Amino acid sequence: MTGMLVLTEPDLRKAVRLDASAVDCVEDAFAALATKPVVMPPILRLDIVEHRGEVDVKTAYVPGLDGFAIKVSPGFFDNPKLGLPSLNGLMILFSTKTGLVEALLLDNGYLTDVRTAAAGAVAAKHLSRPDSQVATIFGAGIQARLQLEALTLVRPIKRARIWARDFAKAETAAQDLSTSLGIAVEAVPNPESACDGADIIVTTTPAEQPILKAEWVQPGQHITAMGSDSEHKNEIDPAILPRALYIADSLGQTRRLGELHHAIRAGLIEPDRSFPELGQVVASQAPGRESPDAMTLCDLTGTGVQDTAIATLAHARAREAGAGRPIDTKEATGDVP
Repeated sequence: MTGMLVLTEPDLRKAVRLDASAVDCVEDAFAALATKPVVMPPILRLDIVEHRGEVDVKTAYVPGLDGFAIKVSPGFFDNPKLGLPSLNGLMILFSTKTGLVEALLLDNGYLTDVRTAAAGAVAAKHLSRPDSQVATIFGAGIQARLQLEALTLVRPIKRARIWARDFAKAETAAQDLSTSLGIAVEAVPNPESACDGADIIVTTTPAEQPILKAEWVQPGQHITAMGSDSEHKNEIDPAILPRALYIADSLGQTRRLGELHHAIRAGLIEPDRSFPELGQVVASQAPGRESPDAMTLCDLTGTGVQDTAIATLAHARAREAGAGRPIDTKEATGDVP
């Protein structure tokens, strides 16, 4: 008999949390991308323009892992007006040896949220100043909150600022984060003042026009751009890129749909110019921050290797805990015509 494990969002929330082990899992995934023959095809994306929706499909095979995940991730950005979350989705984990389905992870986007936040932590760990204490977050949604939480795992953050177009949401997020993280978090109505003196700036919005301006950024700052995961999204002023040490999660992706894509289109970066990837920095194949005054920018578009890594971790932990619902599938009876 063959079978698979069905894991719901509550199962997965118990198995995987945004903690040091999740950061380590994603950090190892980036290192694998630089050091192993990972197979990671381009993102498949379906746009549903009339409902401000998109569906991304990501996957990767990582040698050494027993499974590989295929993730289907819808993002419908008018959903909050309907009282619904913007992000959704599920992952399917397959055996790398047989191709059989091992687990169906009905996470509603939870694992994507965790691995995305963990990627932000990895970027800050390797590219921001070790003494970074002040963080600025653009956005007030789930990922904005998780990014700040993730930063506190790798840097001694003492103060944070939240800027969002909806100031009321920024205030609510700031109050909640002050309580949950035990640090001073304030909502700031002006994005320029939110950047002044910040050690780390993280953008987490679906903006289609730059919300972080070149004249606002300062030497020594680290910027993590999270939101530009499709061609039409653009959070970072392209003029910032020539001034910064630029690091991609996947250079092939960021040339096509990241912040780098917009700088190339603006004629500020040569199309074939090479840049290091985050995995190379993690694996010590490329330098990261080289001086306290350097400005660093990490362009995170989301990679299938992160999804395979977090799905594999979730499946292993769920099995150890006896969580989920095992389902027997049809008994093998030989060749199927």
